[in-house]
Amino acid sequence: MVVKKKVKDIKKEDKGSKKAEKKKWTKETEDDEEDGEVEVGESEEELDVDLGNAEEEVKKLKSVLVGGDIVIDKVEIKGSKPIGQLKKGDRVKVDGVEFQVDAHYVLIDHGKTKEMAVEIFNPKTDKDFQLRYFVDQLETSMEFYELQEIVYVRRSVKKVEW
Repeated sequence: MVVKKKVKDIKKEDKGSKKAEKKKWTKETEDDEEDGEVEVGESEEELDVDLGNAEEEVKKLKSVLVGGDIVIDKVEIKGSKPIGQLKKGDRVKVDGVEFQVDAHYVLIDHGKTKEMAVEIFNPKTDKDFQLRYFVDQLETSMEFYELQEIVYVRRSVKKVEW
């Protein structure tokens, strides 16, 4: 029986706090009134300015995401077998340069889709690279990275073959 009283007391406190909030909001709106009118939302001019600012922000973000001179485009992909079947020792050509596959694994499992990484290296220069892609969006998500010291740096790519 004690539990029921506590629940009722809590419900009463919630109702009291809602009433207090409503009174406070009513008082604030009364103080904000000018010539009997209450200002609701923003004017059309303010909204237009906000939309203009939003469009500029989107352009800035696109330039950051694109990375200056690297433009996100569809990569031309030509495969002799499904990319999921690439394994160690297979040959991959990126923009005409031949690489050898070192490993192929799931980089991040996002639940509905998986981000995959194909570790490749140039046998002539012994430099390491990565091809990253999403399983369900191969052509639009393919990215090429070069390992520099301890960080992979994104490089532009036009054509990938295997």
